[in-house]
Amino acid sequence: SAAFPALVYSRGMASEASNLQYAVRPRVLARHLGTVAMILAALQLVPGTAALLLGVFDGAARYGMTSAALLACGYALSRIEARAPIQRNEAMVLAAAAFVLAALASTWPMAAHAGLSPLDAFFEAVSGVTTTGLSTAADVESRPRLWLFSRAWLQWCGGLGVMVFAAAFVLRPGVEAKRLSLSEGSEADDLAGGTRARSRRILQVYCALTGAGILLMLVLGASFFDAIVYTFAAISTGGFAPHNSSLSGLGGIPLQAAVTLLCVAGSTPVPFLNKLSRRSLRDTVADLQVRALLILALALTGVLTLSLALQGGMGWGAAIHHGAMQAFSAQSTAGFSSMSLAEFPALSKLAIIFAMLVGGGVGSTAGGFKILRLLIALKLLQLLIRRSALPAHAVLEPQLGGRRLGDPEIEEALLLIGLFVGAVLLSWLAFLAYGYDPLDSLFEVASATGTVGLSVGLTGTDLPATLKSVLCADMLLGRLEIVVWLVTLYPGTWIGRRTQGT
Repeated sequence: SAAFPALVYSRGMASEASNLQYAVRPRVLARHLGTVAMILAALQLVPGTAALLLGVFDGAARYGMTSAALLACGYALSRIEARAPIQRNEAMVLAAAAFVLAALASTWPMAAHAGLSPLDAFFEAVSGVTTTGLSTAADVESRPRLWLFSRAWLQWCGGLGVMVFAAAFVLRPGVEAKRLSLSEGSEADDLAGGTRARSRRILQVYCALTGAGILLMLVLGASFFDAIVYTFAAISTGGFAPHNSSLSGLGGIPLQAAVTLLCVAGSTPVPFLNKLSRRSLRDTVADLQVRALLILALALTGVLTLSLALQGGMGWGAAIHHGAMQAFSAQSTAGFSSMSLAEFPALSKLAIIFAMLVGGGVGSTAGGFKILRLLIALKLLQLLIRRSALPAHAVLEPQLGGRRLGDPEIEEALLLIGLFVGAVLLSWLAFLAYGYDPLDSLFEVASATGTVGLSVGLTGTDLPATLKSVLCADMLLGRLEIVVWLVTLYPGTWIGRRTQGT
């Protein structure tokens, strides 16, 4: 059936595929990891410079030492002779290593100047680089400004991924840059397109949005510090805020609406934003993923508004305000909140959980298993229903947006949705084993795996270390869409034949 791809292959085909498999080559991995380390070294200079401007000289020294260590190690690794084109499994392993390395590189500086334990500092760093926004710190306003800036900067860097920086500035154009871009889990047509020049254009769009966001925040009356931190966290759909009350800390509704608008822009596919200036408004609204994003967010707004007003006893004006702010924050996976989520009725929490699992568009900075894959699954369901009214010999192919869906696209979409939900359920069981409330536990792990950052209050310094580790794993799994980690942990990735020329 065209609607349900065949997953059974002949023994001969399986044997032939096995003969074409190649394990990763340590020298190739080491050389490219050196490139990533040097990029991270450069990125560490930004919070280091901020520390100097803020007069935190010990913090500047720590970032300087971390940057120097990364630069030295990266330079040594990049000198390794390994000029063979990178394989897809190598690109995936490199992506996983890059995100872990980025978190580790920020752990010591963040722990030292914020008084955090090593585990809590690593948790914050993972939450930052994966653009999640979960935090163990209950009172962020009492923390140093350097710490608030550093974690927002980490989210901004994680927004497009360390690998896009590598593809944009260091690697030569062609196959290597293309495969490194794909290791983020995005489609070639939807993200960097595989070339250094195209990656640079994506970064230009990202930087332009950031600059426009900061300017908009300043015009609306935000302080310079708040404008930078909120924009970094919104464009990356990260959600780290410098105020305990998150969005409410900004005060006026215009500023909250501006942050929400930036969150929506961050959850929109980057190539769509790149082409926006050349499209009419009608073409813009007709884009499939953008239209679905807005429909889902508006539908969630309605559900939350009704739930808050009818079940929560809130006035209609406040219910509409908080419903809209929370709906767009959850659907874009930004993770800002306009009120305490512990006060939301159970129906609202369930609706937000669904939104966090779905997330934003493929090729954006948003998390979740992505809107495009939900649309593919719904299209298959529609096809199944329509076939019940057709003759047995009728041929009906699955199409989405006027284009036929191929078997690989369908397989990948259904597999990723299944893996995503499976990871959430396994993590949920860990929280249930510790005796936490079932609905709140599901909310917390869905938020971590969807890289959203909304919390009902379970995440904190008193959360058991085991569960903090579970949430760290969820954040990393969700950011790299799980398959990357399966490839990294698969024994055949490391053991087996290797291509020549390494």
